[in-house]
Amino acid sequence: MIKKIFYLLSSPKIFLCTMFWLMILVVLGTLAQADIGLYESQQKYFSSWIAWFKFIPTPGGRLTLLVMFINLLFFMFDPLFWSFKKIGVVTTHLGVLLLLVGGGITAWFSSEGMMTIEEESSSNYVFNLYKKELAIVDMSNNNYDEVVVISDKLLAREDIIEDSSIPFSIEIIDYFTNCEIKERVNTSLEYKGLAKRFELSELKDEQEIETNRPGITFRIFNSNQETDGIYALFLQQNVPQTINVNDKVLNLALRRERTYLSFDLELIDFKKDMHPGTEIAKSFSSKINLHEDGIKRPILIQMNEPLRHQNYTFYQSSYREGLDRDTTILSVVKNYGRLFPYISSIIMSFGLLLHIILKVPRLFKERKKAAL
Repeated sequence: MIKKIFYLLSSPKIFLCTMFWLMILVVLGTLAQADIGLYESQQKYFSSWIAWFKFIPTPGGRLTLLVMFINLLFFMFDPLFWSFKKIGVVTTHLGVLLLLVGGGITAWFSSEGMMTIEEESSSNYVFNLYKKELAIVDMSNNNYDEVVVISDKLLAREDIIEDSSIPFSIEIIDYFTNCEIKERVNTSLEYKGLAKRFELSELKDEQEIETNRPGITFRIFNSNQETDGIYALFLQQNVPQTINVNDKVLNLALRRERTYLSFDLELIDFKKDMHPGTEIAKSFSSKINLHEDGIKRPILIQMNEPLRHQNYTFYQSSYREGLDRDTTILSVVKNYGRLFPYISSIIMSFGLLLHIILKVPRLFKERKKAAL
C-alpha cells in the first residue's frame, strides 16, 4: 500500500499535469485582469488555494505549486534517481525545489506597501494599498499617541466591537469597500460629526481596488451622552473626527493599514530630470536621512538603486508635486525569500551544464559507432 502511494506521488504525470494547469491559470488570470483588475485577478487565480469558476472549485496557484513540490520531493526519494550519471538532473531538480521553497516563503511572509514623504518631513510607517483599518488615536499625551486599530476584516462583519483597550462600544452599521458622499436628507440628533450633514452610499468596486474609496457608518455607545451616536468616516477624509471620552481627546479615522518601522526616513531633497523639451520625467531620486538609534545616515534612493535595510527594500516609485514642496513615493517590499530565485537559478544552470558535459562523451561514442 505504501509503495503504491509512493509511486503515485512520485509519478511524472503529476508534474506534467501541474505544469499544464499553471499555464491555464496564467492565461485565465491574464484575461481576467480586464474585468476584475490586477490585484483581484492575482488573489483569485495565483494567491488562492481554491480557484472558483462559478460554483466549480479548482486548484488555485498555491495548491498547484504545493502539489508540484510534493511530487518533485517524492520523485527524488527514489533510490534509482540518485546516481553519478544523473548528477546534472539531480542538481537541476534540487534547484527547482529550492525555487518552490523560496516561492512559499515569499507567499507566506512577504509584504508590500508604500511610503510617502514630503520634503523636510519624515515617516516611520508603511501603508498597505489594499487593506484598511479603523484607527482610534488617543492624543491626550503631548509626548506620544496611543493607537488602537480595527482591521477591515472585522469591519466587514457589521457586528458589535468591544475591547478593554477601547473606552466605548462600536456597532458597525455599514462598511462599503467603495462609496460616495451624499448630502443627508433626513436628520436626527443621533447623527454626529460628518454624519450630521452627509451620508455614505455604496458604489460598485473599481477594477483597480486601490482606487476605491471605502467608507464606514457606525454607532458609538457606552461612552457618554455627549459622544454616543452615529458617525460616518471615509478614506482620506480631510476633516478629522474627534470625540471626548473620559476627559481624553480621541481621533477617529478610516485609513490604509499601517506597519510601523523601528527607524525613520527623512526626505531632505527630491530631484527629477525631465526629457528635453517635454514635461515627462526621465529619472527622479530622493536624498534622505535614515534615523535609527540616534544615528543619522545620509542615503540616496534613485531609480534602479533602492535602499535595503532590515529586510525592507525601498524603491523610488513615483512623486507628487506641491506648490512649494514635493513628495516622494516609495514602494516598500519585505521579502525573506528574495535571494532564493538567484540561488536556485544558479543551481539549475549548473545542473543543466553538468548534464550536457556528461552527455558529450556518450554522443561522440555513438557517432563513432555509427561511422563504423
